[in-house]
Amino acid sequence: MGGGPADGGRDRVLARVRRALADVPRGERPSDVPVERSYLRTHGRRTAEETVALLAQNLTDYRAVVHRTTEDGIGDLLAVLLARRGSTSVLVPPALPPHWLAAADPVRVHDLAACTTRQLDAADSVVTGCALAIAETGTIVLDGGPEHGRRRITLVPDHHICVVRVPGQVVASVPEALERLDPRRPLTWISGPSATSDIELDRVEGVHGPRTLEVVLLKTGRDGEAGGGGGDGHDCGGRDGDDWGGRDRPPYANV
Repeated sequence: MGGGPADGGRDRVLARVRRALADVPRGERPSDVPVERSYLRTHGRRTAEETVALLAQNLTDYRAVVHRTTEDGIGDLLAVLLARRGSTSVLVPPALPPHWLAAADPVRVHDLAACTTRQLDAADSVVTGCALAIAETGTIVLDGGPEHGRRRITLVPDHHICVVRVPGQVVASVPEALERLDPRRPLTWISGPSATSDIELDRVEGVHGPRTLEVVLLKTGRDGEAGGGGGDGHDCGGRDGDDWGGRDRPPYANV
């Protein structure tokens, strides 16, 4: 089969590509050509405290709910937020610091590769850390690290609590973020709760991700320090869990 309209369209597109590349030397690679980057890396000068304040402002503008706490208060705050939500189960990534949820009542559900979407959807909330946050855009970035978990555990549940260590995990701008992120990681960029609009501009939340995003700004001097283990609980299949320490910890993989 062949010769149809689709084939003709393909040929036209490829012909345009060839014409656009006609003056490019055959052995040239993209890395051989310098890229002009004269744009501003940040918009204005701010102290670390002002940068965190800008992040909080822009997160709020995106309809995220922002909280502030310290290491001493993180456990109690998360317990209150989960109780206020009425959550009876909470998804936890592999290396969420145990003391974050030590005071919380919901059953911890550990994400494993065998978990189905239906099982993830049954969890009332998910609590994660992040790779970094961008102040100028009010964006949280996850990269599938052990404090963030697989991408799917932050897209399926309707309620996401994300903890950002400040000021260490806060950058001012997207260019600064890109310098710190690994492009080979599965990056998820989150600017507020999931929302979409139809042609009549009716806003609907929760279609492509959590309907409710709460961001906890955790003040700490330990820049990016991670805890270990997800605490007691069960996995998506309902089996009793352990503290995931040492050799009993399940292998971690991104999806």
